[in-house]
Amino acid sequence: MKEGIHPNYREVLFVDLSNGFKFVTRSCANTKEMGKTEDGRELPLFKLDTSSESHPFYTGTQKSVDNMGGRVERFRNRFGKTTAK
Repeated sequence: MKEGIHPNYREVLFVDLSNGFKFVTRSCANTKEMGKTEDGRELPLFKLDTSSESHPFYTGTQKSVDNMGGRVERFRNRFGKTTAK
């Protein structure tokens, strides 16, 4: 491998800011802060707005388009293509 052309691939602590969920994985993400894991290791810290623990799709709290009180059906009735007579 050539020296100096590869990114710094290392373990990084990711923290979900919405619920405090933490996980460690290997990443090339640039970080300026350090954070502590539960086992006491000091790792680079990357803050996330959303992770799989807080995203509505993965938590099951996302509303389905079909269950929106008939809004889809009203839209189709109002703006749907009309057939030529």
